[in-house]
Amino acid sequence: MTRFVLISDSTLSYEYRNFPLLEFLPCAPGRAVPERIYKFLRGAVPPAKPSGEALFAPYSLRKLEAALLTRFPKEEVAVAHEDHLEDFIKDDTEIIGVTTMDPLGIGPTTMSYYALFGGNLDAWVRRDWDTLMERINNARRGKKAKLLIGGPGVWEFTILRDEIEKYKFDYVFQGEADDIAPLLFDQISQNALDKGIFREGYTSYDESFRRIQKSDPLFLSRGISKAAYPKLDDIPTIVNPSVKGMVEIMRGCGVGCDFCEVTLRPLRYVEISDIVKEIEINRDAGMTNAWLHSDEAFGYRHGNMFAPNEDALSELFTAVMGIKGIVSSNPTHGRISIPAGYPEMMEKLSKILKSGPRNWIGLQTGVETGSDELARKHMPNKTLPLRIGPDGSWQDIVWEGVNVETQNYWRPAFTLQVGQSEETPEDNWKTIEMINRLSNSYVNDRHFEFTATPLVNVPLGRIKSRSLNTNMLTVDMMSVYYAAYRHLAKMAIRDGFRDTEGSLLSRAGTGTIISTGGYFMLKFIEKKAIKMGVDIEKVKRYGIENNDRITSLSALARA
Repeated sequence: MTRFVLISDSTLSYEYRNFPLLEFLPCAPGRAVPERIYKFLRGAVPPAKPSGEALFAPYSLRKLEAALLTRFPKEEVAVAHEDHLEDFIKDDTEIIGVTTMDPLGIGPTTMSYYALFGGNLDAWVRRDWDTLMERINNARRGKKAKLLIGGPGVWEFTILRDEIEKYKFDYVFQGEADDIAPLLFDQISQNALDKGIFREGYTSYDESFRRIQKSDPLFLSRGISKAAYPKLDDIPTIVNPSVKGMVEIMRGCGVGCDFCEVTLRPLRYVEISDIVKEIEINRDAGMTNAWLHSDEAFGYRHGNMFAPNEDALSELFTAVMGIKGIVSSNPTHGRISIPAGYPEMMEKLSKILKSGPRNWIGLQTGVETGSDELARKHMPNKTLPLRIGPDGSWQDIVWEGVNVETQNYWRPAFTLQVGQSEETPEDNWKTIEMINRLSNSYVNDRHFEFTATPLVNVPLGRIKSRSLNTNMLTVDMMSVYYAAYRHLAKMAIRDGFRDTEGSLLSRAGTGTIISTGGYFMLKFIEKKAIKMGVDIEKVKRYGIENNDRITSLSALARA
């Protein structure tokens, strides 16, 4: 008897040919990326066990599975492979639990593609979600199984609430549930929810980014008798392997950017012994890379003023790389001020992680802007322990950070925001200047290695009205897009073949699509930018007409 069937949004389970940034492919509009190319680039269908369960599953689903197994026997809990979903949903199935990241295609990256391509809400991530929901609802028709949705993407249903009825959800749960998942599933099964443990409603934020509680019968969240977040001791370790060998090293961030909900979560550091235990589970399933997830890796047990804890980071990475069978590792997120301010530490950590020409360390980094004014207003702690002014401009700090990372074979993937509160055209041109300076800089005769993905801030009211595709970008915002995609095209053409994996034929196909795709994407944006009135020649040369600044910085770095 399988009482509880767990499954994820299918876009979270693919490998995307292990090429940097291809994980964002599902964010692209369906009409802009042909189905044949989409399916080729996302790679092979994830493997299944002989039982029909998923061999690898997204980390969040593995955490949910582990939580349920603290109370229920293994035969009552199954993490289903999508191709075998119908084999698990039977007359005695009580709950189908689904975790999702961007079900409706209104996440920041997806919205940024709508700003470029227009059209309806038909990103591949939404198309795949619709397909999954249709299959689930067909499989449970006439059966008693309830449909429970969770994961970081449930906020989208607080904006587009009518979609809940469309998909026939029974419950939508918001928040971390590692400690109370067994109670949640058991009480839903018994139709006896304890209102002290679970309340009807969800958490939102007011205009001052303060947490507020909303009552809503369509949602469930943690009740007043439970702390807002689980304690570290109550979060179980995974018992089966996760996609891409991901494990968690900490929760929360603490940096305090006023546009990011993560910063409001309490900091919790996972013990190294538990991190090793989870990596060994992935290793035993054939994983040789350990992907260390956090929202701010350099904040692991950090010191005063967000200074990095070199000893703690060294101990962590040494323990990870000391696991037999692990040949590489990389954290998922980290701010740029740490490489800028601690080059010796970065060199030490790089040696531990064995970075090199064939082992670049990928890292997502929220740079967000090239403007000192916006950086001070929206993310003042992101520069710490460096400070804008005494340690140079925000651009100088970013430049030095990329310089140090490129020297040590780290490749940051930057996000850039347009449409921030109180943003001016001059702020956008500062961002263009930053992109161009970085794109035209070298260290040790190598190009600076980084990617830059622009994101557009869309007011929630506009998302609710679905008025998404008219004048989402000003001319100055579009200029930032053009500068960013001009650099991305350069990177795609330069690295499209070098960084692919697989057979020779597969690498040739992937490299060709990425390099030519980057070129044609640039041409599309260039045509759209010119139509909007963007002076593309000005964008190309802005901030680098006089190369003395870049040259002097490069010379200083080599000195």
